[in-house]
Amino acid sequence: MTDRRPGMEPAPRSVSVRIPPAVHALATAVLFALAAVRFGLSWQLPAFLVLAAAGVLLAVVDLEHRLLPNRILLPAAVAGALLLGLAAAAGGAWPTLLRAVLAAVVLFLVFLVLALLAPAGLGMGDVKLAGLLGLYLGWLGWGALVVGVVAGFAVQAVVAVVLLAARRVGRRGELPFGPAMLGGAALAVGWGEQWATAYLGATGRG
Repeated sequence: MTDRRPGMEPAPRSVSVRIPPAVHALATAVLFALAAVRFGLSWQLPAFLVLAAAGVLLAVVDLEHRLLPNRILLPAAVAGALLLGLAAAAGGAWPTLLRAVLAAVVLFLVFLVLALLAPAGLGMGDVKLAGLLGLYLGWLGWGALVVGVVAGFAVQAVVAVVLLAARRVGRRGELPFGPAMLGGAALAVGWGEQWATAYLGATGRG
């Protein structure tokens, strides 16, 4: 079954866009500013600046080439672990660092299972990105981790609906998931713990 309609070309199976360098630079600058406001002059700020820079680059590459390369993911993970380790040492936040590492492992394994069950929907790049994001979101708290994952799937769903409505992709089309994961993580870094606390309070679980 195709998406062809009378007088219309079939919708493409996948979406690829070209990101102008100016947009890339602007997005990085905006995220740097937001990270500075969020964390102030703290030991954890450099780690989240690394995440912002790597995240924008990963989103651009995934949108343009449907790829999340190891040469970006692995250095970002190592730098993030080292910088968060430095922040933990400076503030005596070893339990926080342990939670971050545990969250990275858990999210990596969860996405690995999902990728094995539905290889057409998730690739190993998405799995490794989940581990990277789990490290940072776990540093902020379990609530931020849950919000980041849920927000990532929600962003992907909204984008898919919009593109379907605009006929930019077919019903069986493929969308890169990395940008949505990064967008969800950005929301969680900014407001994840607050949203999680508000939800638990509203449901009487707080």
